[in-house]
Amino acid sequence: MDSQITATIQKIKSLDEKAMDAARKRQETLTKPAGSLGRLEELSVQIAGITGKPVPRIQHKAVIVMAGDHGVVDEGVSLFPQEVTAQMVLNFLNGGAGINVLARFANARVTVVDIGVKADIPEQAGLVSRKIARGTRNMALGPAMSREQAEQAVKTGIDMVELEAARGLDIVATGDMGIGNTTASAAICSVMSGQPVEAVAGRGTGVDDQGVALKIVVIKRAVEINRPDCNDALDVLAKVGGLEIGGLAGVILGAAARGIPVVIDGFISGAAALVAVGLAPKVRPYLIPAHLSAESGHRVLLESLSLDPLLKLGMRLGEGTGAILGILLAEAATRILAEMATFGEAGVSEAP
Repeated sequence: MDSQITATIQKIKSLDEKAMDAARKRQETLTKPAGSLGRLEELSVQIAGITGKPVPRIQHKAVIVMAGDHGVVDEGVSLFPQEVTAQMVLNFLNGGAGINVLARFANARVTVVDIGVKADIPEQAGLVSRKIARGTRNMALGPAMSREQAEQAVKTGIDMVELEAARGLDIVATGDMGIGNTTASAAICSVMSGQPVEAVAGRGTGVDDQGVALKIVVIKRAVEINRPDCNDALDVLAKVGGLEIGGLAGVILGAAARGIPVVIDGFISGAAALVAVGLAPKVRPYLIPAHLSAESGHRVLLESLSLDPLLKLGMRLGEGTGAILGILLAEAATRILAEMATFGEAGVSEAP
């Protein structure tokens, strides 16, 4: 494995038990019945453990949107043409997409990374050009990319966390854009979870029953031809994955290495999380699963990671839209821990 990836993985520590214990004890002193804020209390304790701070605060927020194309669209697995990837990247940069609206609401910055868009995108503010290839190859005919390209994608994600951390970063959300990426994610999910393709392949951009059936056939063919090793996350990524999925796996690893909570979005981010956890099992407690998407395989994916989503809103847009909502809940959780009065401060009698 590449030395940068190995060094990053070695920096990932277990969560700080002392910070978590202190956060739990403070929760017990706040002016509310014990446990009455449910997941918000649990979330504040998790973030304390991730950051090593008994009373963590979230101020600097960012969404990293990785964009890349997929050669498998040649098989007809998407309703939309490949050109839409570049067009949506421009929409992100112009501030007109769903992720932009929600990021403005959450006061989070959006950084878009061209890690593998087929078309050329002019340099402009908000865009980081780290193109590894003009999309992946058609995984139904052979490996989506080389192992070296898969490693480069992961390293790009690690690098992006370094860049964002230099600007100030207390929490990061994962976002994606890439026509055809639900097909790659379903392939990763099937291989790494051990579940049949039929259980994880969904409608993606909105294909009908016939389209789902075609997607299942294509994924099965890709797995049969490439024979990815479920015990080697980089092999799975290279053979049936995507450049943006590798980039997001790197974001997850890089954030964990720095003690930064990472809020994962939907099915694509979940596939990236499978890869990241496959590379570094210690990364799992650093993950905050924002929501359960409408994509059929997302539930299977989260269950295989033993992650319980914060929200269930029927979302399936991607871009990091669900993750932004997760950031808002994470911030709410830390504010409760930091700003709510204790029984002693408020002069309120505690329960016997």
